[in-house]
Amino acid sequence: MSQVLRRIEPAYEPSPADRLTDREFAQIARLVTDHVGIKLPPAKRMMVEGRLRRRMRLLGHNSLSAYCAYLFDQGGLREEFPYLIDAVTTNKTDFFREAEHFSCLEHEIMPKLLKLRRPGERPTIKLWSAASSTGAEAYTMAMVMADIAERSNGLNYEILGTDISTEVLVQAKLAIYPKDMIAPVPPSMRDRYVMFGSASSRQGEVRIVPELRRKVRFARLNLMDERYPFDCEMDVIFVRNVLIYFDKPTQEAVAGRLASHLRPGGFLIFGHSESVIGSSLPLRQCAPAVFQRV
Repeated sequence: MSQVLRRIEPAYEPSPADRLTDREFAQIARLVTDHVGIKLPPAKRMMVEGRLRRRMRLLGHNSLSAYCAYLFDQGGLREEFPYLIDAVTTNKTDFFREAEHFSCLEHEIMPKLLKLRRPGERPTIKLWSAASSTGAEAYTMAMVMADIAERSNGLNYEILGTDISTEVLVQAKLAIYPKDMIAPVPPSMRDRYVMFGSASSRQGEVRIVPELRRKVRFARLNLMDERYPFDCEMDVIFVRNVLIYFDKPTQEAVAGRLASHLRPGGFLIFGHSESVIGSSLPLRQCAPAVFQRV
């Protein structure tokens, strides 16, 4: 496992010149909404400033105004766009977050999916974590599926994780996490699917075992894109706690595109706070925030 070193920086007090003007914040907010769908209300201004200060100092700019001039007046946006999106998007994730959905996957969804297969067919179950962040959701899915596969002779599975942030996708592929992040993982799964750092410099880190890492692949995707260049025969898609950042028309458009990637009988799972989004789609609700394609 790689060791992550963090340089301790002196306390930083922004000057008045190191704040976004109303015009600069409006430009950034409009850019993010137009390209990513995420709303940045005025209440998020301080958060955006704090994150962009780190980026501007890395590039050698002496103020946020200089950074914005580089973006919008000096042609820097083309190269800087992915880093800007990484800086302002929120990437909250946990293992076994909203654990009822993983119980539903194991005890309700998988038995239904297997019944849809022809007798004797050796199915590959395809799952998609559509806002995967650093990978905790995708690897939680892998843990659950590995347990099911162990009990089901001939069952194979594969998992896709996508996110718009290139930075979090790098972390997801490494599958290295702070030790305290795996606290929600059941002990039996922790013993089988998590490796603990042995060197003194790595005792605060864990890594997902290679067997699960081989089952999960990650790719960049902007959910605002009109088409998703991935398999249209998914069995299960998780898209949880990301659509809340979109307006209603965007929520419905994204949910519709994801639903079109499901096999007939496949399942689309939202976050609990997003449970009404699927109500206008050709989906049947079968559990809280869990919908099946009809």
